[in-house]
Amino acid sequence: MEQPRTRPHQPGTRRGGSPLPPQAGRGPAGRPARPARPGPRARATAQPRPAAVRRPVPSPAPGAGKLPNLRLTGLGGGVFCAAVMFVLGCLDRLLFGSSLTAYGVLFLPVCVLTAVWMRRGDLLTAPVVVPIAFAVGLIPAVDGDGLGARLVALAGGLATQAGWLYGGTLVAGLIATVRRARLMNRRPQV
Repeated sequence: MEQPRTRPHQPGTRRGGSPLPPQAGRGPAGRPARPARPGPRARATAQPRPAAVRRPVPSPAPGAGKLPNLRLTGLGGGVFCAAVMFVLGCLDRLLFGSSLTAYGVLFLPVCVLTAVWMRRGDLLTAPVVVPIAFAVGLIPAVDGDGLGARLVALAGGLATQAGWLYGGTLVAGLIATVRRARLMNRRPQV
């Protein structure tokens, strides 16, 4: 009994092994057909490819003090903003004696950086994570002994510093809206 052929048919050859006439090697509409891949024997005798040449990465220009081009996800932006505000709240307590005005002033640049570094698809989360981060950073910044006193001081700090909170949220919202509008204007109109 004869065994069926297990090797796939190669274009450009007949089953008997003889090559096809030149016009038979053409594809649809008279275009030349794709060249056949070399067989396993031809691959083994082929010359090895030269190794890829790695070029050194150019170093940044001296004095290029630009901000890094970070892109944070919604969750990453929230974690970044909350962590920075928590550290700033601790520093405010140590350096300024729990000055909530200094904390509010430090809050504004963090809002700007969060909105600028947010990824395109997550721009709308910037005005949401900023107020949460304000409250997280306010925990170490307020005075109070014990959990109850600290919660009362936190509520009072949120009430008295609402101007900074709303201002930072407004700044983050405006930056996110402007960036979103610019992205929508860049899309091709169909």
